Amino acid sequence: MIRNHPVDRDGNPFPTLYWLTCPDAVAVVSRLEAEGWIGRLDERMERDPECRERFEEAARDYAAERERVREGAGEWGGVGGSRGRVKCLHTHYAHHLAGGPNPIGAWVAERVEPIHEAVTGRVAAVDMGTNSIRLLVADPADDDVAEISRDLVITRLGQGVDRTGRLDPEALERTIAVLERYARRARALGAERIRVGATSAVRDASNKERLFAEVERVAGASAEVLTGEREAELSFLGATADAPPTPPYLVFDIGGGSTEFALGNEAPEAAVSVNLGSVRTHERVGPSDPPTPEDLEAMDGVVTRGLVEAQAAIARRAATLVGVAGTTTTVQGIALGLETYDPEALHGSVLTLAEAEWVSAELAAMTVAERAAIPVMTPGREDVIVAGSRILLGIYRTFGFEECVVSERDILDGLALELVRSQKNDGTR
Repeated sequence: MIRNHPVDRDGNPFPTLYWLTCPDAVAVVSRLEAEGWIGRLDERMERDPECRERFEEAARDYAAERERVREGAGEWGGVGGSRGRVKCLHTHYAHHLAGGPNPIGAWVAERVEPIHEAVTGRVAAVDMGTNSIRLLVADPADDDVAEISRDLVITRLGQGVDRTGRLDPEALERTIAVLERYARRARALGAERIRVGATSAVRDASNKERLFAEVERVAGASAEVLTGEREAELSFLGATADAPPTPPYLVFDIGGGSTEFALGNEAPEAAVSVNLGSVRTHERVGPSDPPTPEDLEAMDGVVTRGLVEAQAAIARRAATLVGVAGTTTTVQGIALGLETYDPEALHGSVLTLAEAEWVSAELAAMTVAERAAIPVMTPGREDVIVAGSRILLGIYRTFGFEECVVSERDILDGLALELVRSQKNDGTR
């Protein structure tokens, strides 16, 4: 199953957001359609108000997902563009696999699954960060994990936390809604366990109880509030799982609320987390749109002060600088001139200091709206990316590097890999 953009290459509306691609799944669902189930399910909805209500909820969810990607796309009908009728069982089943609350898709799943042999030990990991919430569904693979599904939605859970010390109610609701979708997707894809890690914003917030209760309800597991050092260690584990060239490595992860560093060869030998992130820096400076030279100077001051602690903790020189997470991958996507976000093109690529300086200057000259139009810019990152890019430049300069290796693997992979290894060690797999 893939997720499409709401607009095709010619600029025309493309309302089928989720598309079933597996030929085996397409075949078995086609048999249900050939048996006349589209018409029968339409008739059932006419007779059953509860079924109709759940169908309409799925349509609203589908439209909202389109709207999140493209403003105005939510008006282009429900599932697959349908308007009040069951249009195509394939689109409903794809929505179900994507984690949508789709009763038709769930009905299809009950009748066609298992389509393939179940994978033993499949797991899901969720990273609830300050700026985004992310999902990885993965299978055990030798001493590593093999990606099945990966996703990111910016919900800005840490909105205002630096100032108030509390999770904003609206930010919390946004994050819980995405977590529910992730949990449904993980289970639809056959994940046996879900691990949820929470980072800087949750560490700093005093009102965690509602979030903890929702994680328990939705994921069936307790939220793990990771220390900054654990974040650094997990990012190192994920980023070095496929062995970038020339250890020792200095792995850094620029988050929304904090930035983590871990130094080592096969395992971290030093790890530190500093309260320096793209959201936190942006909120502390409160820049104009676009930022003024004074705003950029203020950001650089925040960055310089924030990196003092990291520099003191990382005493030994690394051979390879490795950058993970959204700020670094976005800057590299712009530097490479990518027309769409392409993890394969980004993973293992090299971003030079000169390229990062150029991209940071270009971003700082743009308005938020202009940054939002950049093809590789994840919706919701456009306002804080300038602050993130200034942190990135500060890391190069503080640790004396002219380039870094960009990795698509990070704390999410570390969370999943630890879970797979723990299952193996405790005999559950």
